[in-house]
Amino acid sequence: TLAFYLEKKREEEAAHRRRQALVGKKSVTQDGREVHVCCNVGNCEDVQAALQNDCEGVGLFRSEFLYMGSESLPSEEKQYAQYARAARMLGKKLLVIRTMDIGADKQAACLPLPHEENPALGMRSVRLCRQRPEILLTQLRAVCRASAEGNVAVMVPMIVAAEEVRWVREMAAKVQGDLQREGIPFDKNMQIGVMIETPAAVLIADELAEECDFFSIGTNDLTQYTCALDRQNAKLEPFFNPHHPAVLRAIKMTIDAGHRHGIWVGICGELGADTALTETFLRMGVDELSMNAKSVLPVRKIIRSIDLSKPSDK
Repeated sequence: TLAFYLEKKREEEAAHRRRQALVGKKSVTQDGREVHVCCNVGNCEDVQAALQNDCEGVGLFRSEFLYMGSESLPSEEKQYAQYARAARMLGKKLLVIRTMDIGADKQAACLPLPHEENPALGMRSVRLCRQRPEILLTQLRAVCRASAEGNVAVMVPMIVAAEEVRWVREMAAKVQGDLQREGIPFDKNMQIGVMIETPAAVLIADELAEECDFFSIGTNDLTQYTCALDRQNAKLEPFFNPHHPAVLRAIKMTIDAGHRHGIWVGICGELGADTALTETFLRMGVDELSMNAKSVLPVRKIIRSIDLSKPSDK
């Protein structure tokens, strides 16, 4: 038994050394196609771990953790401090901040919500922001101010209509107008994108692409809503298939729609780290994959081994 595990240990150490040899190298295929490999984070400590694993940016900063860990709504200053610190840590690398995704399985004491029979389909994310616009205004002020400290973008979850994107852009324009009058610096070219995580968003992706600067596909919820499977229900795990052809087809449709309108498309759900699908996503044309920190180098290794000019053997 000892000999067996010592050999496993040696194999893992050798694999680790091979991965470390990829630090500082680009995530580029053998035929020259570059894909950005980024990280999903919840705070600045996670950003540090992402940088230690040589991430190429943060594709998803889960801002809701600021709300979930607070007894009162986080102030503009508290949010700004976190976002600005993360932006400075990343330097020129992109930091995509998702507006608060409170609701469903993410509950916050500072924002109590009434009981719902089906919270996954209820008052959450952008719907909650439309009901309480002052919360989004505070967050957008913090994000816009942080954009002066680095390469910051903002991303809105659970979008199902182009009108919702237009509303968010109007809110962002109001915030930026106020900041300009107050003499507070911000990036006037800050990107505004949306998460594609519902069948509705996939089906109107062309209309959504006209209103935003990028897409990020949230494969966890997209799988849940496409396959009608509650991902919080452990009893349904045997039926949960993230490789379902309908999910993969929805991802391809989204990438195609984004590229038709000249915007970049990333994946920030669990599938981003699924090396069994890395080549599939690259052949679909994905521009960015965002994942947990420890998956960055293994995924980069796969990317660098792929030659898209040759037919796939899968």
